[in-house]
Amino acid sequence: MSATSLDHIGLACRDLDVTASLYERLGFTLTPRATHYAPGPLGTPEPTGTGNRCAMFREGYLELIAQIDPDRPSTTLARMLARHEGLHIIAFSIDDEQAELARLRAAGIAIDGVAWLERPIAIDGKIESARFARLPLPDAPEGKLQLIRHLTPELLWRRDLLSHANRVVALEEVVCAAAKPDETLARLEVLTGVPARQGLIALPRGRVRVVGSEPFPGVSGPTLPWIAGAVLRTEDGGAAIRHLATGMGRETEQGFLVPPDQAGGAALLFV
Repeated sequence: MSATSLDHIGLACRDLDVTASLYERLGFTLTPRATHYAPGPLGTPEPTGTGNRCAMFREGYLELIAQIDPDRPSTTLARMLARHEGLHIIAFSIDDEQAELARLRAAGIAIDGVAWLERPIAIDGKIESARFARLPLPDAPEGKLQLIRHLTPELLWRRDLLSHANRVVALEEVVCAAAKPDETLARLEVLTGVPARQGLIALPRGRVRVVGSEPFPGVSGPTLPWIAGAVLRTEDGGAAIRHLATGMGRETEQGFLVPPDQAGGAALLFV
């Protein structure tokens, strides 16, 4: 067993409304604000205090996550923001969480069990519950690296959410910068079950690249290791984003780059 695709990346922000407005300006169609729920002491789902808005693509998605209930502080999110505002989550799709749990335990990874998460979604005047099974890698210095299975994918990948003014269709690559790239790649190999080759974890759909120096042209990070940004594939060669992000980004040999200070702490390369 192994991970099948690059599922999503998560950007931790201090103000969800402010960051969502920025991403809408960059041409992303975002899902409505949603609250995260997890099983409480009695097993009943309880709000975690965090919420999100997402940009759903034909392949993968991008999540904006923030504290939305000050009375339920999230220590995990607080730790992320204490490091920096930006990308802190990389999730890989799996088909069988129990089989992957057994594989990780056999590899010596101490995982208590499957972590369950859900969030309500309003569809046609009804409230549905999107549900997820997750296997987070404990204590990864890069951030929250995890495997995920969507139990209700039909609630997320809806036709009305897949059209973006910037014409993005896929989360193609995540780029990490690390002082010791081999150590980061080794952790990703164990988590995904996919061997690294030439600095890449390449899945059937999507990939993670780990570099020891500048992750994007002219981009440097606040700390190492650092989930620096993402490569987003467009269906128009980046023409729409060049128009939308005038004054926010710049041309590179690889594509149109919006630097971290213009995208909530994440570098976005549109190709």
